[in-house]
Amino acid sequence: MKNIIACTTRPYQMLPFAAACEQIAAAGFSELAVYYSASGLDQYVLPVSADSTSSEIAAARNAAAAAGVKSAMLLGYSHPELGLAKAIAEYKRLIDNASALGAQWLLDCGIDDLNLRHDYYELMRQVAPHAAQAGIQISLKPHGGITLSLQDLLQAQQEIDHPAFSLCFDPGNLIYYSNGAIKPEDCITPLLPWLSTGIIKDCVINATGPDVAITAGEGLVDFRQTLSELVKGGFTGPLYIECVGGTELAEIDRNVRATQQFIGQLLAELA
Repeated sequence: MKNIIACTTRPYQMLPFAAACEQIAAAGFSELAVYYSASGLDQYVLPVSADSTSSEIAAARNAAAAAGVKSAMLLGYSHPELGLAKAIAEYKRLIDNASALGAQWLLDCGIDDLNLRHDYYELMRQVAPHAAQAGIQISLKPHGGITLSLQDLLQAQQEIDHPAFSLCFDPGNLIYYSNGAIKPEDCITPLLPWLSTGIIKDCVINATGPDVAITAGEGLVDFRQTLSELVKGGFTGPLYIECVGGTELAEIDRNVRATQQFIGQLLAELA
């Protein structure tokens, strides 16, 4: 099975969702991940959230369809600090709305509060069967907090232990949140059995700290080695471009297209 190269709306977050869909489709992608998009002056919102109405979900679904792309992934979130009952009900609504959008994946970022680690695990144990029934796969990415390290990710997978719950490989985040202490290539083999999706994101460490607002191939991630080990290990999941360099739309668009070509060439060579 061939790895699909898709794009998140993050590079185009300065645009309304419909316009972001058009840019992504024009760049040659068939699938996208729904992240935040512009909505009003200096305001960014998720086009589909747990509280979205049916008309809002339909508008997002129709915007993607009109552009000729599929909203295959939705950025997820959880709030165990609300109490488990409320957090579980909210997440189930998010799952239902992701399904209504036509998505296959919910990309979860875990939580920052280490004291709520086990509440998060219980939340996911409770919602995973609902996700399976809705045809949604939850994919947890490294994002600091309770998903900072390789060990954290493995613990989450072991604690939740459900077919609808898996892991996302995000090499840029492994570097970013560890300030360079973690090397992504060291994490691949232990994580491989549970990896379902991947993020294309690079990272550099500057004098001011880590930065992921760069284009793949310009930072510390060795994409040739990383993709080689993923493919060799049997990983066939989709790969989503999340970050590129640039501040103006034209430059961002060029970098998105260059990243698509760069990753596509590497995969073709590795095949």
